[in-house]
Amino acid sequence: MRVIIVGGGIGGLTLALMLHARGVGATVYEQSSEIREVGVGINTLPHAIRELADLGLLPVLDEAGIRTRELHYMNRFGQTVWSEPRGLHAGAPVPQFSIHRGRLQCVIRDAVVERLGEDAIRTGRRLQGFIQDEGGVTAHFSDTRFGEAGETARGDILVGADGIHSAVRGHYFPNQGPPRWQGVQMWRGACDWPVFLDGESMIIAGGMAGKLVLYPIGKGRTPQTRLTNWVVNIRTGDPEKPPPKEAWSKPGRLEDVLPFARRFSVPEVDILAMVRATSTFWEYPMCDRDPLPRWTHGRVTLLGDAAHPMYPVGSNGASQAVLDARCLADWLAKAEHPRQALAAYEAERLPATAEVVAMNRVGGPERVIDAVEALAPQGFEHIDQVLDHTAREQIVKGYAGKAGFSAEQLARKKG
Repeated sequence: MRVIIVGGGIGGLTLALMLHARGVGATVYEQSSEIREVGVGINTLPHAIRELADLGLLPVLDEAGIRTRELHYMNRFGQTVWSEPRGLHAGAPVPQFSIHRGRLQCVIRDAVVERLGEDAIRTGRRLQGFIQDEGGVTAHFSDTRFGEAGETARGDILVGADGIHSAVRGHYFPNQGPPRWQGVQMWRGACDWPVFLDGESMIIAGGMAGKLVLYPIGKGRTPQTRLTNWVVNIRTGDPEKPPPKEAWSKPGRLEDVLPFARRFSVPEVDILAMVRATSTFWEYPMCDRDPLPRWTHGRVTLLGDAAHPMYPVGSNGASQAVLDARCLADWLAKAEHPRQALAAYEAERLPATAEVVAMNRVGGPERVIDAVEALAPQGFEHIDQVLDHTAREQIVKGYAGKAGFSAEQLARKKG
């Protein structure tokens, strides 16, 4: 069996590794001229790290990222609403990682090249179209670097892992319209910054109108610093309208983000100084898409953000792509026919990811700080007088259970 993978992001590259481990051949076609370290920080949850660990990537992940110790939810004044251990410290069999997205992508890319060979990743290839027949799929790619004819690929199946603006998804759903936007704009950056808390923990602060996210994602230039990721999320637009086209991944401006960053105060971190110290940062709209009625069309299916783009709350986007890859690889390895495998994969993963998309739209586990802000917008003296422990726990733990990474679920899967 040969699999054509459109898209060299985290999901597509992980799928190639998963397929190789099961004796299934794959080639990744990526439209960028190279796969390099771009983006900023993400969190990868234990249920996804377990899959990457099974591929032998845990030692190199330790070199690239930070094992997350604890997560602190705070109001915008820096008062703690909820704290919980994460990863190994929460009893999971593997860590949670805070890591630069580009570094994670390159870790997986390097493993693909080492195990499948350099020809397994074809860069500078933009999908132009594909056709199916009884025996397989033929895909046509243009060359984005030299304007040459590109190439034609033949495989048993084609997997669209080409992100929120997926060409494969657009082929089957040409009238889907722009991504869905709730009016929230994100400014995201990373810089070398002095250690705060224990140097391994996250802070999510704020409330309904805006949030601040802080966490270390790698070693710093000195033992006293870390490469630290920051995100400022603010509702700036009309949630009934699509995001402006020029809003996608453009360089951020200090004059735009600093007025919003001033809303937040957290212990041990000078937010304004951190933002000013970041030489380059980026502005994005927070977008997703409505869940699809189906992912699979004959010998073609979708994976990751192409299948289920979701709001970046709950640390779950990249993790769900890794889970997709494991599920699809398993079914392709054991099913009698590729169509059977794709149908089984969709039946397992589409409902699960649709639920996560819906939960993220209402705020995911971060809803705990929204709930507290609604009750105590000017802060509090004792958090239990605002919202008791049981109510806060239900919000946070309920999300973990539905998204599949509660400590109990991970322990059962380990056993």
